[in-house]
Amino acid sequence: MTQIEPASPPAKLILASGSVYRRQMLERLNWPFDVVPADIDETPRDGEAGKALAQRLARQKAEAIAADHKHALVLGCDQVAECQGRLLGKPGSVERALEQLSFTAGKEIVFHSAMALIGTNQCRVVSVPTRVRMKTLSRAALVAYVERDKPLDCAGAMRSESLGVALTESIRSDDPTALIGLPLIRLTELLLESGIDVLER
Repeated sequence: MTQIEPASPPAKLILASGSVYRRQMLERLNWPFDVVPADIDETPRDGEAGKALAQRLARQKAEAIAADHKHALVLGCDQVAECQGRLLGKPGSVERALEQLSFTAGKEIVFHSAMALIGTNQCRVVSVPTRVRMKTLSRAALVAYVERDKPLDCAGAMRSESLGVALTESIRSDDPTALIGLPLIRLTELLLESGIDVLER
């Protein structure tokens, strides 16, 4: 009788990010993973556009952790907000948050949410854009928002999953989870290509 070899178990999944938001998002897939944050230089290169920057940083984060975890699937992520050619990082202070929100008032911000999935002899890099049209609000309203929502660790100074949604006129994306920083629809496709079917666990 011919014996059938058992299927190889999926590789261990590692999230190369210390972001609480991304960890919470990945937990929604109910698949076990480890968290090993990557520490890289995130300085943009001269003339680097938002999408290219997000994809490069996601790949570098995944590569940094994959170097020490040869047999794992490593997921690197990054998100860059871009408005009229200006890159908007995490403000880090109330003053910078208010400056960003004043600049983007009445304009469209594109949030480039990039992922890089590295495994044995493979590397897939994708980016999912989200287009957010911001309202034009008073300085007092912006100050009140920053005081209440404290979006100092959010690109573009807007916490969309919280009170920040009140700053927007519209949000358009093929993946509603992309704006929070981890596009789960596209991720499940990448995982399936790498041997992980989150529906069959």
